Amino acid sequence: MTPTTPSSSRPRLLLLSGYDAGSHQSWREQLVASQPDFDWQSLILPPRYFRWRIRGNALSWLDEPALSESWDAIVATSMVDLAGLRAFHPHLARTPVLLYMHENQFAYPDSGDQHASVDHQMVTLYSALAADRIAFNSEWNRTSFLDGVAALLKRLPDRVPGGVVERIRVKSTVLPVPVPDRLFVERKTDMNRTQPHLLWNHRWEYDKGPDRLLALLAELDRRQLDFRISVVGEQFRRRPEAFEAIRQRFPDRIRAWGFLPDRAAYDALLREADVVISTALHDFQGLAMLEAMAAGCLPLAPDRLAYPEYVPAACLYTGDRVSIEGEASAAADTLASLLAAPVSSPVGVVADWRLSRLQHRYREELGALIDGEAGRA
Repeated sequence: MTPTTPSSSRPRLLLLSGYDAGSHQSWREQLVASQPDFDWQSLILPPRYFRWRIRGNALSWLDEPALSESWDAIVATSMVDLAGLRAFHPHLARTPVLLYMHENQFAYPDSGDQHASVDHQMVTLYSALAADRIAFNSEWNRTSFLDGVAALLKRLPDRVPGGVVERIRVKSTVLPVPVPDRLFVERKTDMNRTQPHLLWNHRWEYDKGPDRLLALLAELDRRQLDFRISVVGEQFRRRPEAFEAIRQRFPDRIRAWGFLPDRAAYDALLREADVVISTALHDFQGLAMLEAMAAGCLPLAPDRLAYPEYVPAACLYTGDRVSIEGEASAAADTLASLLAAPVSSPVGVVADWRLSRLQHRYREELGALIDGEAGRA
């Protein structure tokens, strides 16, 4: 629990983070720090035991004292079982809730290890129906969630109410995770076009496409396109074999490797690299890409997921879910074109994602949430 200083003059907001992973923690801390008009208190659960967290968080918080108090509004992340929470604490039923959708359980690529169950999808569907307002971090996230709900409802055997998707759509908005203003810098040095410094800065898991990164680097090597590479990001006990293959095949090209716990060192790497790469099969917003672009990195990303919402068309390569080699070839073609042609700074492209521009939108959303509750009372 992270209490804030009590204040009778400010609306009291309770923030619930049901799986406080790195990006969720960053969003939570940034939200609280950027909205001083509210008196915040946060309840968080650690990012482990995923299946238990998403199904059991309401039970984990059953005896939490803060949930016995009265609040002007609640902000809950998409991992929170909002329907269960309100059932366990009936006095919160009329407290307005903003559900913040960092991700959804309908658009994850299949690793082959998942248990065949719709339970997690039902939890997020119930939470979306129980919430007063829903904010998605990208239009891709919202669209894939609504499409996933529609597909799920068609599979259910009977007694499915009509208009479920529309009920969710009408109370939803797109409100991205902000990029800190300190990252927005204009480069003082030109991009290295003869030996570009490539950056891959994502979680070291299958859904971020490390096998596709390996295929891309192999294709660049085959074409004798010189490069340096930094592969950094959060790691876990199990990691795809592609990472070790990259390390062994390109040891002389590696500039940085592994997780960088020092934020200043990571920010410095963002300012140093020339091109930030995504090979992801799933990315609901792409904060790592946005942060690197804010720091001046030219993006190279597939034409899927949320990337077309902010990556310039010239920087998008044609994705190929079936052929990894075909996608690698398309990505190499796009990179070669970027290195050969004049390019404008990506900093201005993502300016609308900076905190100072999104801060007022969060303030308006929270204010409207509270005012709406006052209007119903």
